[in-house]
Amino acid sequence: MRKAGILLHPTSLSKTNGIGTLGKSAFEFIDWLKKSGMKVWQVLPLGPTGYGDSPYQSFSTFALNPLLIDFEDLAERGWATEKLIKKPSYIKNKGPVDFGSVVWWKTNALKEISKYFLELITNPDAANEDFDPNTKMEFFTFCRENLFWLKDYAAFMSIKAFYDKKAQAESEEKKCAVNGSWNVYWPKKLAKHDSAAVEKWINEHTEEFLQTEVVQFFAFKQWQAVHEYAKSKEIEIIGDIPIFVAPDSSDVWANQKLFQIGADGQFKAVAGVPPDYFSATGQLWGNPLYNWKNLKKDGYSWWILRVKKMLSLVDYVRIDHFRGFESYWAVPFGSENAINGKWEKGPGLDLFDAIRKELGDLPLIAEDLGIITDEVRKLRNSTGLPGMKVLQFGFDKNERNAGGLKNAFLPHNFETTNCVCYTGTHDNDTTQGLLESLDEESLVLVADYLTGEKNSAENAKKLLKSKSLTKSFIKLALSSTADFAIIPLQDIYVLGSESRMNMPSTSGKNWSWRASENMTGGEKAEKTAEWLKNLCVLYAR
Repeated sequence: MRKAGILLHPTSLSKTNGIGTLGKSAFEFIDWLKKSGMKVWQVLPLGPTGYGDSPYQSFSTFALNPLLIDFEDLAERGWATEKLIKKPSYIKNKGPVDFGSVVWWKTNALKEISKYFLELITNPDAANEDFDPNTKMEFFTFCRENLFWLKDYAAFMSIKAFYDKKAQAESEEKKCAVNGSWNVYWPKKLAKHDSAAVEKWINEHTEEFLQTEVVQFFAFKQWQAVHEYAKSKEIEIIGDIPIFVAPDSSDVWANQKLFQIGADGQFKAVAGVPPDYFSATGQLWGNPLYNWKNLKKDGYSWWILRVKKMLSLVDYVRIDHFRGFESYWAVPFGSENAINGKWEKGPGLDLFDAIRKELGDLPLIAEDLGIITDEVRKLRNSTGLPGMKVLQFGFDKNERNAGGLKNAFLPHNFETTNCVCYTGTHDNDTTQGLLESLDEESLVLVADYLTGEKNSAENAKKLLKSKSLTKSFIKLALSSTADFAIIPLQDIYVLGSESRMNMPSTSGKNWSWRASENMTGGEKAEKTAEWLKNLCVLYAR
C-alpha cells in the first residue's frame, strides 16, 4: 500500500511551553495528518538527550525523553498540582526551543512532581479526586515489565547526577570528553558496574532512584496515549534507532562486555566516517563500537530487546547508519579526527536473521545513505528492508550532458518500489534553503527536471522566488513509485534555512526548530491539509 507522511519530531510541536510535548498539540497534529490524507508520522529517536541536545546521543536507548512530558496532562490525571506545573516567566511558548532553560525548569519540576506522585501511591489519604486508584498497580507493573533496562537507567542517572558535579569542576575539554564521565570520574566498582556496589548505591539513594522510574512512567503513559490515538486515526508512526549508542549512557555502562572496552574502562576504538568530498578529515562521532563477537555469543539478545522495545512504541523503525552493519569505520580512541580509522566487518545478515527468528517479519527501514558499496546493497536486499531515496541528493549538473540524469536518487531511476522517498531529512537543509543556495547552472537543472521544460536562469529564479520549485519537489516525492513518501513539515510550508533541524558536525542551534501555531491548526493549516489530501488522492497514497 502506497503511503505518505510527515517528518516532525515531537520537540518541534507548537502551542506548548518551551518545547513540544506529548500533550494536546500531539493529538492536534495527528488530527491534521488525518485531514491531510497522510498515513504516517515519522519521528526522531525518543530517548533522553544529553550534551548537545541531540536525539542521537541519548542516556538510554530504552528510556523516553522527560522533556517531552506534558505537564497539563499530569495535572488532569491528578498526578500533579497546578502549583507544581506552573511555568516560569523565562519559558516561552513560541519560537525555537531554548534547551538550557527548558532542561533547568522541567528537570527540577519533575523532581517535585515525582515526589508528589510517590506520596499519592503510598498514602491513600493524599489522593485527589482526579487520581485513579489503579495507578499504583500500573506504576509497579511498568517497573516490573521494564526491569531489564529501567533499573540500570535509574541507577545510572542517580550516580551520574552526583559525579557530574566533579566533572563540572574540571576543564571544559574533559567535561565534554567523548567517553563520557562514568569511566573517568566514578569510583572503580561503580564504573565497572559491580552488582554489589550498584545495589548499595540504590539502597542509599532510593528516593531519587524511584523518582527516575516515576518520570519514565509518566513519559511512557503519555506516549502510549499518543500512539493509541494515532492508531484510531489510521496513522502509523515511524520511529528511529541509531545504530550506535552514546558513550555516556546506561546502555554502555551496564553492558560493557558488549562493547570494545579495555580492562582500564577506556574505549579501544570509536565510531566515525572516513574522509570524503564533504570533509577532508572525516567525521569523528565518538560512539563506542560493539564487540560483535560477544553479542553473537549471547544470541544478539541485547539488540533483539532493543528492537522489540522500540516496536512496542511505534509501527516501523528506521535504523540509522545501516551500512555499519556490513562494515563500520573504526577510529582509534584518542584520535583528533577520523583520518586514521579503518573498515571493520559488522555482523551482516546474521544479526537480522537472529532478530527475525525471534520477532518475525521486520517492519524496519534501512538508512542506506553515505558510502554505499555493493556489499551494503547486497545486505540491504538480503534483509528485504526498504532503503531511502532523498531527492535533494539527486541533482548533479555534471550529468546534464552525460546522456540524461542517472542519479539513483531521482524517481526515474528507482530500481524498486520497496523504498522511502524523502524531499530531505533532518540532516539536510530545507528544500527551499538548499535551492536558494544553488548556483545558476544547478538551479536551472532542477527547474528543467521539475517542469519538463528548458528554463533560462531568470525563469528558474522566478520559480524559486514563487516557491513553486519546493512544492514541485513535494509532488515529485508523492508521485514517485516509492511505497512511502515522507516530507519534513518545513518543506510543506516552504521554509528556508533558518528552519533547518540539524547541521551535522556543528553545535549550538541544532534540534531547536519549532512549528508555528498556524501550521497544524487554523485557516492556513486547513488549506494546506486540503492541498496535501488532493495530492494523496491524485497519486494513490
